[in-house]
Amino acid sequence: MKRLEALDAARFLAFCGMVLVNFRIAAEVAPGNDWASVLVDALEGRAAALFVVLAGVGVGLSRVSAPVLLRRAAFLFVLGLINMTVFDADILHFYALYFVVGAAFLTASERGLWLGALGVVAVSVLAVFVFDYDRGWDWTTLTYDDLWTLPGFARNALLNGWHPVLPWAAFLLIGMAIGRAKLDTICIQHRLIMWGFGAAVLAMFPQMVVSDPDLAAYLGTESIPPGPFYILAGTGSACVVIGLLLKLWPKIEALRIDPALTAPGRQSLTLYMAHILIGMGILDELGLLNGTLSAPQIVGYAFGFCALSSVFALLWFRRFERGPLEALMRRVTAPQKA
Repeated sequence: MKRLEALDAARFLAFCGMVLVNFRIAAEVAPGNDWASVLVDALEGRAAALFVVLAGVGVGLSRVSAPVLLRRAAFLFVLGLINMTVFDADILHFYALYFVVGAAFLTASERGLWLGALGVVAVSVLAVFVFDYDRGWDWTTLTYDDLWTLPGFARNALLNGWHPVLPWAAFLLIGMAIGRAKLDTICIQHRLIMWGFGAAVLAMFPQMVVSDPDLAAYLGTESIPPGPFYILAGTGSACVVIGLLLKLWPKIEALRIDPALTAPGRQSLTLYMAHILIGMGILDELGLLNGTLSAPQIVGYAFGFCALSSVFALLWFRRFERGPLEALMRRVTAPQKA
């Protein structure tokens, strides 16, 4: 199968959503009812879920070996730890741990991948009854008290961090299963759209039939805490985006805007680091990360950064095959020649 450029575009859209959410978190923007707040609320937990599902799709489409995938995991883990010194809500070190789980399922069948995802979700549900989800968190400041201790880091990574392995690794396994399908066929694209939409709608109902607020939160579709119906909702929305882009891609190509979407999507790792080190860094230098910005203002800054990211990617690919960090990861993790 030739490269599905619609997946690169989906990756860029996921990146843009994460920029919106992360800029709001960093800028400590107060919640509101304006259009910008509603937009970012809708993207919170969904953009990152799409990002992880797409990673799984990429693994499913490729012929990557377990040793190479584990080396990539190690690279991302180190990069994520570095990033965490600046931004606690880093996803890269979690991403690395998902790859470790994915490496164990590389030879699994499509059915085995779906069962693996269900198993991850089931174990995460059981963990809620054994462990205190609030442990380590100061929810008023969104800080994790013992993050840099071994027990605290392990608890955060596996159970109650921003994107814990239980249950977020299910997104990667689901993506791997989707990657095994014939994504270039209209039939599969329609299934992704219809089943994805149905899953996203279905996930909204369980929280409506319980009266206990804590149980309603866990059965809801918010990413914190990430309950089983959040996984269903995040999977559903990811499938809709992927299916729609695959189906509409010929029309997008006809508009000749596809390079502006695919180029940044192919260097999402570089741009992810840039939005924290450069994007948030500039806002910090300007004194704007102190809760003084409104939601529309932070959305404006985020969209501006995404537009500049697209321009940078287009210019970069005129001379280089891969993004800076993508090339470095390839060099560091590629199989060694005999």
